[in-house]
Amino acid sequence: MEKHIHQKANHRKKIVNKKAMATDKNKHLDCVVSSHRLSKEQKLYDKHITKKNEVKESLEKEFSSNIYSPFNSGSIAKNTAVNTKFDIDLVTPFKRNKFDTLEKMYTAVYDFLYGKYHGKGAYVRKQKVSIGIEFDADAEGHVVKIDVVPGRELNQDQYKDDDKLNLYVYEQFGKIEKSSEHLLTNIEAQITNIRDRATNEKDSIRKVIRLLKVWKIGKGSGPKSFFIELITIKAFDTHDITGGIWDKLKRVMEFIKDEVKTVSLPDPGNSGNDVADTMTDGEKETLSGDMKNMIDRIEENSDIIKSYFRINAKHPCEEEKDESNYSVKKEGVSNPPPTRFGLYEG
Repeated sequence: MEKHIHQKANHRKKIVNKKAMATDKNKHLDCVVSSHRLSKEQKLYDKHITKKNEVKESLEKEFSSNIYSPFNSGSIAKNTAVNTKFDIDLVTPFKRNKFDTLEKMYTAVYDFLYGKYHGKGAYVRKQKVSIGIEFDADAEGHVVKIDVVPGRELNQDQYKDDDKLNLYVYEQFGKIEKSSEHLLTNIEAQITNIRDRATNEKDSIRKVIRLLKVWKIGKGSGPKSFFIELITIKAFDTHDITGGIWDKLKRVMEFIKDEVKTVSLPDPGNSGNDVADTMTDGEKETLSGDMKNMIDRIEENSDIIKSYFRINAKHPCEEEKDESNYSVKKEGVSNPPPTRFGLYEG
């Protein structure tokens, strides 16, 4: 009898100890966000800016009066990038009468960039709607990546008024067919959409977006950043999401699990585009399963959260409560977090 009582006491003690050692999910996730701040990789960011300016000047010189000024877009510009994997997206708007087809536009830009950079300190490749330039690692092991996104204005000389661009689809993009010449979007409208939401709810939306990106990078595959951004906003729009950062992340993950197979994600730049179509049915099925598996395992054992949402070991956690500290120093001066983004970036 005494032995049985002793065993029960030990069992209770183990349960108490296990609870005491359980991972504080909110504290861990805040640490993950902090460790992935882009400002912690300022030197690498500065190198991206230098290369981006070089590529921009090269494009302007090559295509001169046939293009409008190329501009930054993507995760860095809208302050949702994480420092373990980022690039700069450079949108290059062409005038309507420069090319008969979008394919000719895309090919001309690729041929130019390939001839200028490929095998000369960089690797150039065709991507879904962009052309990727990956520069060789420098002496510090830094690799710079620039994605050039060619777009052609919808109507001659109207781009400055309506901001509408057609993109060329080089390869199958979810359900969007290869060689499609009707991917019409308005990048400025996309920018406004995210800017307004991020300004009002940045502590919730941006943190969740960054955390899902950290998960995707750790997994090695997953949806495009634009998809993650829009489905996160959709979750906040359709549900009352409150509580700590884990509660908010979990609620978004539950939304993705339950709704990803049927959800519609209209492109803010063109309601005729459904960004949900950038994923196949099979990919959506996998994503739903991933969300369910993560939620179930983390709820069973809080320590598991560390394997899905990993702290960047290069940058140990600090007490950084002020979300405004996230942004990097922009091209030599301190600026408020910018907001450009688009359908095409990773």
